[in-house]
Parts: sequence; structure tokens; C-alpha cells
Amino acid sequence: MNTIRLRRHEVTFQPQSARVIIRPFIPSSPRIVAGILNRALSMSEEDAIAQLQVLHEEFASRHFDIELVLLAHYEKVRPQIALKRPLSRVRQLLIGALFSGEYALESAALFNPSIVPHPDQGGVPEGGLRFIMSLRATGEGHISSIEFRAGIIAPDGSIAVDPISRFVTVPEVVPNPTYKKKRFITKLQEMGFENGHAASVMDPLAESFTFQELDDSVQRVRRGTKYVGRDLRRALECIRWLADSNYELNFPSKLAVSERIIFPVSPNESNGIEDARFVRFVDDDGSVMYCATYTAYNGRAILPQFIETQDFLHFRVLTLNGSAVQNKGMALFPRRINGRYAMLSRQDDENLFIMFSDNPHHWSDPHLLLRPAETWESVKIGNCGSPIETEAGWLVITHGVGPMRKYCIGAALLDLNDPTKVIGRLRKPLLSPEGNEREGYVPNVVYSCGSFIHGRELILPFAMSDTASAIVSLSLDELLAALRMGA
Repeated sequence: MNTIRLRRHEVTFQPQSARVIIRPFIPSSPRIVAGILNRALSMSEEDAIAQLQVLHEEFASRHFDIELVLLAHYEKVRPQIALKRPLSRVRQLLIGALFSGEYALESAALFNPSIVPHPDQGGVPEGGLRFIMSLRATGEGHISSIEFRAGIIAPDGSIAVDPISRFVTVPEVVPNPTYKKKRFITKLQEMGFENGHAASVMDPLAESFTFQELDDSVQRVRRGTKYVGRDLRRALECIRWLADSNYELNFPSKLAVSERIIFPVSPNESNGIEDARFVRFVDDDGSVMYCATYTAYNGRAILPQFIETQDFLHFRVLTLNGSAVQNKGMALFPRRINGRYAMLSRQDDENLFIMFSDNPHHWSDPHLLLRPAETWESVKIGNCGSPIETEAGWLVITHGVGPMRKYCIGAALLDLNDPTKVIGRLRKPLLSPEGNEREGYVPNVVYSCGSFIHGRELILPFAMSDTASAIVSLSLDELLAALRMGA
């Protein structure tokens, strides 16, 4: 029997409650908001200055620019202030603080990692590699976001992670993003809005249009309609929802990788951005784009979404189209196959599927690829990230759920030219939860959202029971030999 030796690295990613952002904390009741504002406005200027000083002493050192955030939160409630005279900056900051609260992004968990080569390999020793890792951070209310870490794999295979900053910063949401008309209309049609109301908004727009142009068209239709009935109202609401679900983000280049956080922006992800599977995609012309699928969750329904970035500073977040865009665990192949994009998916919460498309944002016609076969995966199987190209075939790291809802990590091998053909599969788990890996928020789970090959080693980051994360590496040759033998 072939033995695959695992090297467990002395690297762990533990949740740190001290990493916080400032979020709006605005009561839903207008009466309560009015009461808070009245109390803030009745305070003397001297008392306001004193209270702001206390606030600075307690919170300013925990954030890069606390005043910028507090002023932004003040602007959210400013329309409800009846006073005509302008307020002092001190008063504005204090009101902003009254409608703000800290949120510990990873106080509950830091898990489900994926890993890709860093876009910048400058200064890395020969035989080494700089990487970026994404992680799912979860805090109060089980709201998930995407965090990042960076590190280096040394020529001897050892792994070191860059120092993790105390600070975390949300990006700027680009105020006037652009959209592609054809893609936008396709999604509207999938959602059942193939009516004249949607056409009235979309027809005047160019093939590429901005949010402002879309909003102007919506307002024009609304003004030009004598009676705004239920159908029109629903169509306009859906158009706005779709626009909000496709957005762009910018981080300042001065931020360290660990200081960047993608926190939910759109309504469809208000309860979390889950399990981003990043992959370095190389197109046929040699251009490189880092892509990720993730699961948007609004507390009731899930929706697979797509991320594109070239530098991990500017991100485009997009909805996906097509009848096969459902369930969790979509994972893009790192290049086209025979001219077409390829994607793994889970359509039925039990089996693993594969699908092909001429458009990376439109997916349909899934084909069954793998069913549960062994006891350790007899409940369901899925992928642990994008397939990895090897000379022997496409290496797919899988996860399987077995008795007692125990999650293990396995592997399969697909034909390089026809990945619908399974040419190898491990009969036993590659990685099972052991020792303290079994204990956590969801016990008895090991899970990954992406790995890669460096030299002849597979670098596999994995989550431990939905709480923390670690890294193992193993010989690619040993793994391929085991896959060929069906060990």
C-alpha cells in the first residue's frame, strides 16, 4: 500500500478578538433615533468636547482613522436632524459615535482557507514562493467576511507567515461602478423580469453603463408612469437589488495584506460572505486574473457570487447567471479546457458535478462527476477548491462527510483533456480530524477551499472544526502514485 506522508507546519491561524472594525449602530425605530439625537444636541459644547476626548482615548488607537468613519456614520443620520444651523465637527463626531459600534470580525472563527501565489514575487529567494491566503472570518451573529494573510514558502519547504496587523480596514466601495448590459439583462430574465417595465429601464442604456446612468433611467421610468403598480415597483426594486449585488472595491496600496477585509456590502450577503475559493486563472492569451467563487447569504437564501482581482487591491464582485448557479461549492478550473471554461459544482448537496461554459459568468448543464463511494464520504462529497493541473491529470482535493457528520479530505484525479473522466480516486482520506483538530465550533471537521503545488509538494491549508486553520504539505509524487493505485 502507498503511504502519503503529511508534513504539519508550525503555522496556525487563530481567531483574534482584538481585530475590529467600526460598523453603523443605528436603531430601526425613528423615535429612538430622534431621542438619541435630541440628547446629543442638548449637550453643551464643553461637555461634547470632553466626551469626545474620552472617546479618543478609549478607541482611537484601535483604528487607522476613527474620525473618518464617525463622520460617515454621522452623515447617515444627518437628514433626521431638524436644526438649520451647522454643527461643529466635535458635535458631528460625537453623534457619529453614538450611532457606531465595534465589530470583532474573527471573534468566533478563522477558517476555510484558500491559497494562491502572490501577484508580486519580487525579492523571493530562488526556489521559494510568496503566497496570499484567504480565510473566512466569523464574528458576532455568525456574519462572515473575507480576510487575507501573506507569507513565504522557503526553498527548504518551510512556511512563514507575515506579521499580522492589529488593524483591519474595509475598502472603499466604488460609488459609480460600471455594468455590462447583456449580463445584467440575462440575470433579470432569470429572476422572472422579462416584462416591459424592465425593458423600459434597460433599453436606453449603452452596452456598458454606470450606476448613475442606471439610476437616471429608473427615475425617468418612475416619473413617466402615472400609476406605479405592484409589477413596476417589484421590477424597479429588483433592478436596484441586482445593481447593488454587483460592485467594486478599492483598498489603499499602503495597506498590508492582513489589514484588508471584504465585509458584506450588498443585501444578498448581509449575513455573510462564505467560503471564497480563490484560483489563479491564466487565460489563453497569457493574461492572469485571480478569481473566486463564494456563497452570499442573507439569512434566508444562499447565492453563489464571483470575485475578480489582479492585485488584491481592486476587486470586482459579480452575480453569476445560469440554471446551474445554485447550492454551494462552485470552483473554477485555472484555465480553459479545449477553449471553454470549466467549473466544479454541487447541485444536489450530495454529489460532485462538472460543467463547461463559453462565459465565466454563465453556467448551466451540469454533469455528474463523482458520487459518494466510501463510508467516510457516504453522506455527501464536494470539492476543497479549484482543480490543480499536474502532468498526470487534474488533481481535485475533495471533502467527504461520513458517520457522525465527520468531515475528511480526500482526492481524485481527472483526465487532463477530458475532465469528465475520473482516472483515479483515494479510497481512504488524505486528511482526517485528529486530536485538537476535532474540537471547535463544529466538531470533527477538516476542510479547505483551495491549495496549490509548489515544486513537487502540495501545499494544503485547512480549517479545523470551523474554528482555526493550519497548513500541511505532502509529496505530489506520493499522492499521484496513490491515486493511480486507488489506495
